[in-house]
Amino acid sequence: MKQLGSTQVYANSWMTVREDRIERPDGSNGIYGVVDKPHYALVIPYEDEYFHLVEQFRYPLSARRWEFPQGTAPERAEVPAATLAERELAEETGLRAGRMTELGALDVAPGLSSQQGTVFLATELIRGEPSRELEEQDMNSAWFSRAELEAMIRSGTIADAQTLAAYLRLVLHERSTNAGREH
Repeated sequence: MKQLGSTQVYANSWMTVREDRIERPDGSNGIYGVVDKPHYALVIPYEDEYFHLVEQFRYPLSARRWEFPQGTAPERAEVPAATLAERELAEETGLRAGRMTELGALDVAPGLSSQQGTVFLATELIRGEPSRELEEQDMNSAWFSRAELEAMIRSGTIADAQTLAAYLRLVLHERSTNAGREH
C-alpha cells in the first residue's frame, strides 16, 4: 500500500491517532486508521522459580488484569528499551534487576497500531518500594510459581496478549539455553 496523505485526528501524552489516505495495490483508494504509541518494555521478574506479576484496572476493558510489568515513557518519549524496562520494573514493583536479559520483540496490534515492544527477563532481583504513577495507585503485585502462572493462563485469569507472548518468548529462550547445555 502507498500512503497518499495523513491527518492527525487525536493526540494526548500517550498516543496519537491518525487517518491515512492510501492507494491499494490494485490502484483503488481507501483510508487506514492508525494508533501511534511509543515503544514499550515488558519485564518478566523471575526469582527462585517464581514470577512477579502486577494486577491493575484496565479502563478500556472495565476489568482488573494480572500481567507482567510493562509500559511506555510519558509524553511519547523515545527511551532505550533497556532503560524503559528498568524504570517500569522499579516503578511498578519496587524491584531492581542485577541482570536484565533481552528476550525479543513484540508487535502489539499490527492491524491498528504502530506500537512495538521489547521483552526482558529480570533476574538477581533486589527489593525496594514501588513508585507508581497516579493511574497505578490501586495496583497489586504478587509472586506466582510457574504452575500457578500457567493455571492462570489456562483459566483466562491472565489474558493480556503481551504477557502471553512474553511468556512464550521466555519458554523458547529457556529451551534454547537448555539445549545448548545438553550438547
